[in-house]
Amino acid sequence: MIKKFIFCLAVFFVAVAASAQTAKELHETARSFMLQGDYPNAILVLNRAIALDPKDLEIAKDLGLNYYFAKDYNKALDVYKPILERADADDQCFQVAGDIYQALNNPKESEKVYRKGLKLLPKSGALYNELGEVLWQQKDYTAIKQWEKGIEVDPGFSKNYYNACNYYALTTEKVWNIIYGEIFLNIEPASASAPIVKNIILEGYKRLFAEPNLENEKNNPEKNAFVQAYLQIMNKQSNLVSSGITAESMTMVRTRFILDWYNSPNATKYPSRLFEQQRQYLQEGMFDAYNQWIFTAAQNLPAYQNWITLNATEYNELARFQKGRIFRIPTGQYYH
Repeated sequence: MIKKFIFCLAVFFVAVAASAQTAKELHETARSFMLQGDYPNAILVLNRAIALDPKDLEIAKDLGLNYYFAKDYNKALDVYKPILERADADDQCFQVAGDIYQALNNPKESEKVYRKGLKLLPKSGALYNELGEVLWQQKDYTAIKQWEKGIEVDPGFSKNYYNACNYYALTTEKVWNIIYGEIFLNIEPASASAPIVKNIILEGYKRLFAEPNLENEKNNPEKNAFVQAYLQIMNKQSNLVSSGITAESMTMVRTRFILDWYNSPNATKYPSRLFEQQRQYLQEGMFDAYNQWIFTAAQNLPAYQNWITLNATEYNELARFQKGRIFRIPTGQYYH
């Protein structure tokens, strides 16, 4: 009888302890389940957490997100619809809600959600990127306007550069696919998309120098002043690629370009974080390794792996440098 009483008392105290958990503590527990991919348990705990604190935005967001990961899209939408009406809804709320509509094969509603979010958060690069992607899926090529706007207002967000560089690679454009691609690589050097972008840059330079005299491009009235300045200086280097585009020839071209750019009024007129980064690689003796990393890796991966074996010190210095700094384009350096 006494043992039974003690057992019941123990169960009672366990139940009390569980019920005494705060919403914040339950949220942390749920996030642990979420990281393990155990979405049903995360949902169970989050429902209890939100019952304790119905106004907590982060709990509500995670509840809807776990329904989404569990592929219960209608439940996820039920959670997110009221979230979108909240004054404190952030861009992630609109991103996830849009993704839910896409999972439900409803791109038009997804588009509406992103546009609604941009009215409230007009400097969200993430929402411009999502809107561009959903337009692109619908074969609406005004998608590029969204990616460009995202680059302009939120230059630290990388995916707009990635999508824009892919877009321009499909057009006759010869400058922005190169510039946007290289900016993306510097923001996300370890990205799984880096090999795709390196190839776009390589092919972009081939297209650029296929024109024997870039002055013809420079004088195109459709080119803005920045592009004309870029092409004018790049044209001076065209004889350096007469034997083809390789990492070695591109190191020479880009070295001469940087030296000429910074000896001209362009450096002051068009400050460029990308060109500053290239100059830093040059000054610190890493520019050859950097160009090998882009061009040889894109052109001939076994050759690049062999280069790494023979130049392990240079490779490691570049890798350490890329891991040890954050590359960010300042607001205002938008010239398109």
